[in-house]
Amino acid sequence: MNVNQFFNYGIDVLTSDKALAISRSEISGILNDETRAKVIESSNVVERIAGAGKAVYGVNTGFGPLCTSMISEDDSCKLQENILKSHAVGVGEPISTEISRLMLILKLHALAQGYSGIRIETLERMIWFLEVGATPAVPKQGSVGASGDLAPLSHLFLPLIGLGKVSYKGKIIQTAELLKDHNLQPIALGPKEGLALINGTQFIAAHAVMVVNRLYNLLVSADVISAMMVDGLLGSKKPFHAKLHQLRPYPESIKVAERISILLEDSEIAASHLNCAKVQDPYSLRCIPQVHGASWNAWKHLNEALEIELNSVTDNPVIFSDDLTISGGNFHGQPLALPLDYACLAASEIGNISDRRIYLSLEGNTAGVPKLLMKETGLNSGFMIVQYTSAALASENKGLCFPASADSIPTSLGQEDHVSMGSISGRKALQVIENVEKILGIELFCAAQAVDYHHPLKQGKILTAVHDFVRTKIEHIEHDQIMYDIMETSINMVKDNSIVEVSSTAAKENNIAFL
Repeated sequence: MNVNQFFNYGIDVLTSDKALAISRSEISGILNDETRAKVIESSNVVERIAGAGKAVYGVNTGFGPLCTSMISEDDSCKLQENILKSHAVGVGEPISTEISRLMLILKLHALAQGYSGIRIETLERMIWFLEVGATPAVPKQGSVGASGDLAPLSHLFLPLIGLGKVSYKGKIIQTAELLKDHNLQPIALGPKEGLALINGTQFIAAHAVMVVNRLYNLLVSADVISAMMVDGLLGSKKPFHAKLHQLRPYPESIKVAERISILLEDSEIAASHLNCAKVQDPYSLRCIPQVHGASWNAWKHLNEALEIELNSVTDNPVIFSDDLTISGGNFHGQPLALPLDYACLAASEIGNISDRRIYLSLEGNTAGVPKLLMKETGLNSGFMIVQYTSAALASENKGLCFPASADSIPTSLGQEDHVSMGSISGRKALQVIENVEKILGIELFCAAQAVDYHHPLKQGKILTAVHDFVRTKIEHIEHDQIMYDIMETSINMVKDNSIVEVSSTAAKENNIAFL
């Protein structure tokens, strides 16, 4: 692992960017002396509690509705192994290796804070899995988001006891095979360790990390692409004037208006129609700051909630001392479930307004820009059916926007009688984001075509750089051809952060404050 930065589990502040950097081996996560001392003390407390005979949930009692069943000291370790086996009931395709690695990282950080009774040896084995690139296979379905993400976390940690499967060197293999190849034995869990491993919100939070990361890229890309479309459709710059937005001063709307203004600055295309007779543009052009700004606000809300969650202890019970253990509800996923549903809707709305701009670009109502974005239509259908795809994606998103957190089905024989369904919130949000990335890729494809018809007039420096980049990969089209591969190329420019990177680079090269 070639890294020159270190993250101290249980000590440093974890952010979504740092979690991703650790997952991608750009930063090395370590257990320093301070962390080790806290973890060892907490583990010692649990050992003493287990030997004292006083009932403490999950240490010497059964789980859920079995919390009144006392477990002997001799069976306390078997109890912890059993909980991983019995709770590993996930179904469906496995989550991505990136999300599974994120789950490990987030759990390491939570356990390393020293309130869970976990042992150092267990944390070190978790780090080993990360470092050798052996990623537990975790089914995507089965969590209700409280008492934590029990099923997915059970699958995540079966490999600690030599069970389950891992993704290793491009293959899914049995954990036993992996351990044998590395001359390692399974971990023997101590008191409370199994419960500590599976109580928590790390499945929800790992999805939220990906949502925060991808939604940020999506929102910046949407601002850039929409500005290109404003130019392509000879839209007015006035709706982005700072004075207008000071009269309704939502901070994120102000930022979007400023960004669009910067992107349209020095545009020869914009200057060419300053004195045109058009009074105002359709909402999908005119209201970009209001709509995009509201979605930016949802991203901000989720990002703030996620940073709290990433640095929280979500175990149960929480171990403070020999005399103070608290069975509470820090495992409940509601604090992330609601912002994730909000972010899901916010992403969908970016797709809705983008689809409307795509439709506008085909109407043929802009001087110089032909109907269906081709000069000779009739024999050629032009970009007509491209918008069908964006419409289908936008419609699909609407069905995915029903908030998962609005539902709760009692579990555990009524002991866990309100659950968050936040795991579904996270999965749906990523589905919607993926669809919107496709819609924005289609808008980019159409916007670049529209801009071409204003040649030789140029856009501002940033948008010119973006348009030039697009044209290195996609040619201007004047005759019908198979669009699928071209659309995929454009979509990938959004998905792989290229639009954000090209825009940022052009801004830096021209000393423009952009982000």
